[in-house]
Amino acid sequence: MTNVESDLNTNCKYNLIMKMSNSNGKRFILTGPPGIGKTTIIKALCSLLQQLNMPVIGFYTEELRRNQRRVGFDVVNINGARGPLARLSEDTQIESKFKVGQYSVLLNEFESMVLPIFQQRDPEKDCVIIIDEIGKMEIFSNKFKEEIQKVFKDEKCIILATIPVTKGRPIPLVESIRNDPRSKLFTVNLTNRNQVPDELLDLITKAN
Repeated sequence: MTNVESDLNTNCKYNLIMKMSNSNGKRFILTGPPGIGKTTIIKALCSLLQQLNMPVIGFYTEELRRNQRRVGFDVVNINGARGPLARLSEDTQIESKFKVGQYSVLLNEFESMVLPIFQQRDPEKDCVIIIDEIGKMEIFSNKFKEEIQKVFKDEKCIILATIPVTKGRPIPLVESIRNDPRSKLFTVNLTNRNQVPDELLDLITKAN
């Protein structure tokens, strides 16, 4: 099978997953270039939703800097616990075959931090699940991708997720989320990024 045929088959599989998922306006997806403020919006919404006593689970991603130099990325869960996602390959002593640019993805550490979050969902109750982000580094984990598929089929979940802008070879799962008409897509830019949190808060509270 050629690479193109493989990609088409994978796209079909993920499109089927998205067709099976909820269609009642509970998927809110942020995209935009790196550094535009997607995670800042996510963190602001986390705080606002918690103030409204809405059940929130999930994680966001933060840069790790040393002496004003970015040396990696951490994942942080809603309760503040932090774990590594990636480190500069030259700086880490952990061997990893998973790489994005100059960064080594620490897959075991990422899975240990993030996968238990998905088990916090109560199947009998609505909740907001925050996933920042669904991108190249994260989807090295097949277990993470499986959990994303489950979440997007769960009609009780209100999903607030971030995805990267399309660049280079498309990521089938990401593109399925981006292009599905049941996802409310927000492209964050310098003009709208201060208004997006209020708009999202209104939509999420109405979806609950």
